[in-house]
Order: sequence, then structure tokens, then C-alpha cells
Amino acid sequence: MLKIEHLTKSYGEKKAVDDLSLHIRPGEIYGFIGHNGAGKTTTLKSVAGILKFDEGVITINGTSVQDEPVKCKRELAYIPDNPDLYEFMSGIKYLNFVGDVFAVPAGERQEAIRRYADLFELTDDLAQPVSAYSHGMKQKLALISAWLHSPKLIVMDEPFVGLDPKASHLLKEMMREHCDRGGAIFFSTHVLEVAEKLCDKVAIIKQGKLIKAGTMEEVRGDESLEEVFLELEAE
Repeated sequence: MLKIEHLTKSYGEKKAVDDLSLHIRPGEIYGFIGHNGAGKTTTLKSVAGILKFDEGVITINGTSVQDEPVKCKRELAYIPDNPDLYEFMSGIKYLNFVGDVFAVPAGERQEAIRRYADLFELTDDLAQPVSAYSHGMKQKLALISAWLHSPKLIVMDEPFVGLDPKASHLLKEMMREHCDRGGAIFFSTHVLEVAEKLCDKVAIIKQGKLIKAGTMEEVRGDESLEEVFLELEAE
């Protein structure tokens, strides 16, 4: 579903991402772990087609992000760590705007909005302007918009930040359901417990370089993931 081959991105003389390669198959929840400034967001933005990179190739479902960016964006949804939504719109207008962008049929769109808004307990707030939403409500609206067009790949940057425990639990269920239907998810997190319980595979990045990647058992060995993470940080 997602192939990153030898991705390199520099800001001036600093390499934010240095020769990174990752493969994510359909059905996998893939966690991306690293401290602030490790290169996680740069990698995710490159995958989403938001950021141009210096070297490497990224393909989504066999299509090159560089060569066919619009086709790739139809296949994915991207949620940044701090969703900047159109605050002058109401929640429902924003969701319909996203539905229009992805040409989601009216019936399918209404059903998806009803289902996810009810799950996130946001239905009563959809008539309100986004500017009146709390951070958690904006996060929920962004999540609904991401699932709206049934993307094959969902890319999320720290998606659990700002969510209450109930919404976090719901998001975990939605992620698993999406992957059980043949989709894939690539998300960054600082919450190691989430990665340990939720992910099929994880990758640990430090100073732009991929340190370890694989199944939880392969990365963790006989230690907890947190011990592995702290050990890598110490190095």
C-alpha cells in the first residue's frame, strides 16, 4: 500500500530524513515512533504529497507521489498533528466540502457523516461554526473528514493528542476496522502504550535515520517497547 524508498529531505545543511525506507502492506497499522525533531512529520508530509523531498521514491498503491500526486491524494487521507480547518464554515459544511472534493455520492456521504458524527457525539454541534469548536472537537471533525471518502491509506500525525479516552478508544476501533477491510494506516505517536497494543508493525526513527522496524516482537524482543525506545534515546 505504501512504499518509501531511500527518502531524504534536508532543511539547509540539516538532514531531517536521511535515506529512510519503509514498506506498509494492506491490513497493517504501522506506528512511527520518535522524539520531537526526529523526522516523523517530515516523512508523513512527504507521503501526503505536501512536502517536496530531495531524494527517494514514494508510491501509494503502486502510484508515484511525485509523478501522479492528484491520483495519490485520492487514495489517501492525511491528518496533521494540529488540524487547521476552515473555521468560517459550520461542521456540516466542512464535511460536505470534503465530500465534494473527493466526489463522494450524496447517499454514501450522508450515511458516513451520520454514522461517524453519532459515534463521536458531534451530531448536535455540526451546525455550529468550526471556530466555536474545542481542540478535541476539531480533531473529531478532522477524523470524520478523513474516513468520509473511504481512503485506502490513512496517514495521521499524533492522532490521539487532544482526544478524550472515549474518543481515543473509538479511533482505535476505527483504525482496526479500516485495516481489516484491506486499508492501511501509518501514524506517528509518542504514546508507546498505544503503539504496543495497537500496531501490527512499528518503526523507530532518530535524527532522521530509521533505527529499527518490524513487528512488535521483532522490535521489542524480550523488553518492553518503552525500554527499547529509551535505550535508543540514550544512544
